[in-house]
Amino acid sequence: MLDSLFRPRAVAVIGASTKELSIGNRVIKNLIDFGFTGAIYPINPNAEEIRGLKAYKSIFDCPDGIDVVHMVIPAKFVPQAVEDCGKKGVKHIIINSGGFAETGPEGAAIQNDFLERARRYGIRVFGPNCQGVINTDPAIRAYCNFTFTRPEPGFISIVALSGGVAEVIHQAFAQMGVGTRIYASNGNAVDVTIPEILEYLGGDEGTRVIVTYVEGLRDPANFLRVATQVAARKPILAMKAGRTKEGARAAASHTGGLAKEDIATDLIFDKAGILSFRDEGHLIQAAVAFASQPIPRGNRIGIITNTGGPAVIATDVLVAAGCTLPPLSAPTHERLKAALYPEASVGNPVDVLATGTAQHYRACLDAMMEDEAFDGVFVNFVTPFFVDNEAIAREIVAVNRAHQKPIVCNLMTDPRQWAEVVRILREGEVPCFPLPGEAARAMAALVRYRALRDRAPRTIRSFPNLKGEKAGRILEKARKAGRSRLTAEEAYRLLEAYRIPVARWKAVGTPEEAAEAAAAIGFPVALKADASELLHKTDRGGVALDLGSASAVKRAAQEMKKAFDYPDLRFLVQKFLPGGLELILGARAEEGLGHAVVFGLGGVLVEVLKDVVFALTPVSTAEAREMLDAIQAKALLDGVRGRPGVDREALVEMIEKLSRLLVEHPEIQEMDVNPVLAFPERAVAVDVRIAIR
Repeated sequence: MLDSLFRPRAVAVIGASTKELSIGNRVIKNLIDFGFTGAIYPINPNAEEIRGLKAYKSIFDCPDGIDVVHMVIPAKFVPQAVEDCGKKGVKHIIINSGGFAETGPEGAAIQNDFLERARRYGIRVFGPNCQGVINTDPAIRAYCNFTFTRPEPGFISIVALSGGVAEVIHQAFAQMGVGTRIYASNGNAVDVTIPEILEYLGGDEGTRVIVTYVEGLRDPANFLRVATQVAARKPILAMKAGRTKEGARAAASHTGGLAKEDIATDLIFDKAGILSFRDEGHLIQAAVAFASQPIPRGNRIGIITNTGGPAVIATDVLVAAGCTLPPLSAPTHERLKAALYPEASVGNPVDVLATGTAQHYRACLDAMMEDEAFDGVFVNFVTPFFVDNEAIAREIVAVNRAHQKPIVCNLMTDPRQWAEVVRILREGEVPCFPLPGEAARAMAALVRYRALRDRAPRTIRSFPNLKGEKAGRILEKARKAGRSRLTAEEAYRLLEAYRIPVARWKAVGTPEEAAEAAAAIGFPVALKADASELLHKTDRGGVALDLGSASAVKRAAQEMKKAFDYPDLRFLVQKFLPGGLELILGARAEEGLGHAVVFGLGGVLVEVLKDVVFALTPVSTAEAREMLDAIQAKALLDGVRGRPGVDREALVEMIEKLSRLLVEHPEIQEMDVNPVLAFPERAVAVDVRIAIR
């Protein structure tokens, strides 16, 4: 559907101008200067020619076969221009001008008008209020854009709503001498969407890596679906903006307070297998490595250097990012001992010394490529005046061209004095960075992507005998009563319907009944006040623990009855279970996505410690296990300092069943199961709060 947008045979510009400092002139200039291989038709009723090209009075005067039309005209003229393009058989329109829905009701009406006309004729609209597209394919050379970067052909494609950020990224690649493939910045994106462009780039053989920048996702479910498919074929590197916005969504539950505003986008990236970045520099550096290097088989990195300090910096960055630096195997050690200067340091890193020659670098590169202990090679290369640096560069390129394992280079040089070294490495597609930390982060990104690709299959487990209809009746009863919260009794029954273990309990209406229930359950017990609008019971004296007699239960219930004046006040009597590790499970509804499920350390300090992780529903078995391993206090799950570990599989199953409950009942808005008490042989819920729409 988008092929003729990115590979047009002919481009017309409605609003082409003779004024050099105008978008209508710049688009024509860019097409000419970039060497567009198709026809260019400037349209201006008052000009004979623009930049040496014949100008046409209207779209109807142009030859047929126009694939793309740029519109650089005031908003009020756009609907009729779209109508004319439809009659002419135009396939795509790039609307560079603004003044539409972003300006208010009048602009929105104009936007709706031109969209209706475009759809009637089957025209796809890119924009409005956008830059446009670029395709560096030598067979096309389409610069349908008014920006200034002149990219060389390459393998990195860029897609973003924000033209400013997209151009910053694009310019950074150009300054590094790294080519790009396709560039697309679609502004208001009223028709052609980011997911559509991602899908197109996923099928484009010339695109090796996709870079995207988002400030929000209009259709997150569709983005997730498309990105998951594309990321399985080639790397998608993404950056989300707006992470420092103050405050979080107001919520009465712990889960709502723990979830950041941008948590949904982070979770989409993770679930889709997208490599996420928080810094545009790191994203750019990683993309450069992905554009030319194979994906490593693992995280074991070998370092070759001719100076000590930068190798130490690189080591710190690599190890912090989850890479390892294994020792040389015995045969490799002996091989390099014989090949290098006697004073060289033969280990990992291998220091060939500042006087190291091209032959020394080649010996190290060949050895690490052949040694199965290494998955990638990091090269520190200073260019001293007393060695043949061009020869060293050629040897690095020769090994790189074999594409056995990824190579990333920290090239420390003055590019003015050593321009030929820079040229050799650049043309040899060796990703080079001036700082060791930058180069190390690029290598670490390759390793991170390998870990994403190697994740366990996201298989959703089915469970027999879950009673979804019973849960539905509980929720419907609360909804019909006009309540936004379930009582504890209703919430426990909801968990039980999905076979989520709950500590033995009983709900009663009077202190006397509470005492009787406690005796039946068996001491010690916990007593909790229960009303649909009673929140944070612990803080308000609505929880009494470790009660050892009927009289203690009755007395505590009487005190709660005096303290809380709720018409639906009841009492929940529950078996008290000391000694378990307090954890939290919970969920928050995410618009258009389902729910974000939370797991982590629980109890009364959950909002202080905030040691939690999130995953989007549906949560697979593999994702549930990864959640357990992702919290900072994961060692507590396995047991520390004589304390036994907990039943991890019971927790995994609890997360999966909770996910199933949420998928089947999207009317649940927020849920806290806090605490969940985890023991060596089981895990049980002992408190739960549920809010519904």
